[in-house]
Amino acid sequence: MSIKLGVPSKGRLMEKTFDWFGNHGVGLRRSGGDREYAGAVDGVEGVELVLLSAGEIPRELAAGRIHLGVTGTDLVREKLANWENRVAELAPMGFGHADLVIAVPTLWVDVDTLDDLDAAAAAFRKNHGYRLRIATKYHRLIREFLKDNGVADYQLIDSQGATEGTVKNETAEAVADITSTGDTLRANHLKILADGLVHKSQATLLKSRKAPWGDAEREILNALLGKMGLDK
Repeated sequence: MSIKLGVPSKGRLMEKTFDWFGNHGVGLRRSGGDREYAGAVDGVEGVELVLLSAGEIPRELAAGRIHLGVTGTDLVREKLANWENRVAELAPMGFGHADLVIAVPTLWVDVDTLDDLDAAAAAFRKNHGYRLRIATKYHRLIREFLKDNGVADYQLIDSQGATEGTVKNETAEAVADITSTGDTLRANHLKILADGLVHKSQATLLKSRKAPWGDAEREILNALLGKMGLDK
């Protein structure tokens, strides 16, 4: 009997995850070369390591195919409707920090808040005959955030990369994207709205509410959390 732990399969997220578990008394390692998507767990019995893309981990948790997973809270909230009913947050991990924000051109001197954006969107539609375009890959989070803040007359344009450049390329009028420092936004002549913070994300250890949690699985989980010094 074992429980499956899904962690990011490459890059700094994987390295930081391995370091974090190591600092908590549990060793994670690949079982094979860099192209192998399997691994091993040292320090506790009954835990199987599965290497996945960070974007896959929320869905695997929600489907119950892995018991535990490490990914950003932004991806959990974006990919999983009613995420609280499908996963539980066990521990923030202190890395992978990024803010999901809404930004507009710095030339829009009269647009500094969401209320200003709503007024600008209404004027834009009146003047141009179509809705103001916001480029993002976070459709669920942005739609819910703008609805909660009373912003209408916009459309979301899908952007899976180089979102900050869409305004310069005239494929969008505003953006909603992840930023750590804001430098890339400023370099593209964009400013974050004063109340445009949608979500503060970081890497988090998560537990699936849908995975099989029998007595044996719970015993392994408790042993793992006890080894790591985390609350059960």
